[in-house]
This record gives sequence, structure tokens and C-alpha cells, in this order.
Amino acid sequence: MNASPRRVAILGGTRIPFCRNNTAYAEVGNFGMGVKVLGALVERMHLAGVELGEVAFGAVLKLDRDWNLAREVTLSAGLAATTPAITTARACGTSLDNAVIVANKIACGQIEAGIAGGSDTTSDVPIVFSEPLRKRLLAVNRARGTGARLRAALRGFRPRELMPAFPGVAEPRTGLSMGQHTELMARQWGIAREDQDRLALASHQKLAAAYAAGFFDDLVVPFRGLARDGFLRGDTTLDKLAALKPAFDTGSGLGTLTAGNSTGLSDGAAAALLASEPWAAQRGLPVQAYLLDAEVAAVDFVAGEGLLMAPTIAVARLLKRNGLSLQDFDYYEIHEAFAAQVLCTLRAWESATYCQKRLGLDAPLGSIDQAKLNVHGSSLAVGHPFAATGARILATLAKLLAQRGGGRGLISICTAGGMGVAAIVER
Repeated sequence: MNASPRRVAILGGTRIPFCRNNTAYAEVGNFGMGVKVLGALVERMHLAGVELGEVAFGAVLKLDRDWNLAREVTLSAGLAATTPAITTARACGTSLDNAVIVANKIACGQIEAGIAGGSDTTSDVPIVFSEPLRKRLLAVNRARGTGARLRAALRGFRPRELMPAFPGVAEPRTGLSMGQHTELMARQWGIAREDQDRLALASHQKLAAAYAAGFFDDLVVPFRGLARDGFLRGDTTLDKLAALKPAFDTGSGLGTLTAGNSTGLSDGAAAALLASEPWAAQRGLPVQAYLLDAEVAAVDFVAGEGLLMAPTIAVARLLKRNGLSLQDFDYYEIHEAFAAQVLCTLRAWESATYCQKRLGLDAPLGSIDQAKLNVHGSSLAVGHPFAATGARILATLAKLLAQRGGGRGLISICTAGGMGVAAIVER
């Protein structure tokens, strides 16, 4: 292990267009999307047959057969079969976490290069037996002899046991969905519906402009007939967004979150290549940017804290450790799970009370220049396949900094379970 950490270079990334569930990728699944993305990255970086130190690849919703997803994707993507891989999950922060896993190993000298990524589908989700039927089937399997198996199968049987169990969308400890939690946050912080719609509109407009300018030509790999993200609505307007009905609070008349200012159920995959500087130089691969530092935090949302407010804490710790202010950045990539969540985060950093009582600071972190926020759009327009979002953002930010010729970017991602992941990227 090296005595002092090495710089970790980001060499680039790839992704497929993100799309709505039950559309273009409905029959593909996490494995197929992952192979496409990793294979495209291997081809672009001339890594066919190359042994990397690690592939960290994850998924939030995955079938039992995908228990070793990262290794199976690695074996099918063109890398050397001797490349190890780890399958991970931290909800929406999964692939940014994977970048941190790979980066830490590179910084410590344990490996020279690795790939971080993720894939998620809400089209091909695991559907399991009901709990009573699952236990009944286990009892049948344990029984010895035909008679015993028949008794185990039929004793106390009720037809309702045949009803399958679908993946839950609610937080297990509160019973509320992420959207319902965000409605509570929006009320706490006084986030107006119109402001949410304006942020959503800006996301679509910026993403459309970036596609028109060719920014994504080397980042997005066409797949299954798609060349750009299926959620993109470059022609949407404030009037169209304002006409949408509340999606999560439909009865009180106070709901502000809609299908237009919230991310939709998505399918997609993304990956990024990280390496030491000597490894990159040896292979003739230019460095786009460097992953400087990262931080993870969590909040006690069961006790009343906002479910998606943990990034405010992670960013504050990250800034303190690196001697930076919130204004010391050229780009801010804040994951748009919901427009309200982004606006709550910004308002919290501006709040002297919140920064003093919750973050332990003498003064508020302050405001950011909105012109530097999600400059090429983000999840509201792109889509949000949970485990793919972090790698998408990381690759986007690295390219932005490379095009600029220098600078610093901040990544902030909220996750289910009241957690948040933040990172600093610089060039």
C-alpha cells in the first residue's frame, strides 16, 4: 500500500439512453443493459482482453439470477476473464459509491484501473411468492414421501396465497413512498409548485440543447432503436407542466409533486473508467478529470428529518475536510430525484438556522450560481435508473471539466433510506 494516496483519474464513461419502463428495454434486463454499456466502454478505451483491478457494478432491483451481476457482466463485456468484479447497491447512490470503491483502491496502490457502473430496470422486476405460499413450498420440499408432501401442500391452504408479492415502493420503516416523503419536505421548506416546474422545464431545455450541440455523442451509445433519452421533452412548457395533477398527494389539495417535476420509473445503465495516472499514460488514454474526495451521510428520517436531506450533510463534511466553500465550484451536479428535493437542498444550505443546528456551522453555506447547476440537464429530463445515475453524472461532469480545460465540480446524490453521497471532481 502506498504511503501517500495517488491521484485518481477519470478517463471517460458510457451509457445507453435512459428510457421509461416497459418500453424499449422491457425485455433486456440488467444483464443485457450492463453488457452493452461495459462492452461499449471496453471498445472505446481499447480494453479488449485487458485485466483490470476491479469492476464495481450494481443494481437496486435485480432478479435472483443476477446475484453475481457484476462478474457476469464483466465476463461478457470483452475484458480479460481474470478481471474481478463486485456487485453492490446503495439505492440511487450505487454507481457513485462504486466509483469511490474503485478510486480508493487506486489511491492506495492496490489496483491500477477499474470500472464503476450500474444498471437498473423497473420493467423486469423480481416478483416473488406470497409469504404463506413461500413457507408452504419450503415445507413441501422438506417433507419426505408423497403423502407428507400432499399434506404439507394442502393443509390450511387459502387461494389468496397464490397472489404474488411485487417489490415495494415505500420506505419499510414509515410506509411512505419517496414521493410522499418529498411532499413533506416541500411543505417544511415552503417549496412552491411553480418553482418545481421551472426547474423541471430547465432540465429538459438544457438536455435538449446538449444533445443538439453533440455533447453526448461519445457518452451515449444507441441501443434498441434509441439514440437519446426517452424522457426528454424538449418542447414542454410551463403551461403543460402546470396542467399535470399531483402524483403523490392526490386528496389534500396541497400536493405539489407531479409526473412532470418527479423522475419516472426508468431503465438504463452507465459506467465510467478510473485509473492511476501512470496506467492512463501507458495506454495513451487522456485524463478528463480527477476524483478528489467523497462523503456519505445519513439522516434519521423516521424521527422526522427529511428523507432526502442527507446530501446537505455529506456536502458540508466534504467542504470542511477539503477547506472549500460551497461557492468554490464551476459546476454543481445535483441529482434531480424530484425538483422539490433539489430546491429543499439549496434552501437548507442558505438557512442559517439549519446550517447552525443541523450542520454545526457558524454561518450558512450560502447560495450557488444557478447558471452552474446541472448545466446539461439531469434526472428529471434524462431519467433515473437507480444504480446508473451516479456513473452518468460522474462521466458527464468529467467531460464538462475536460472541455472547460480546468475547474472543480460538486456531485450530490440523495438515496432511499435517508442517505446521501457526495463527491468532488476537479481538473
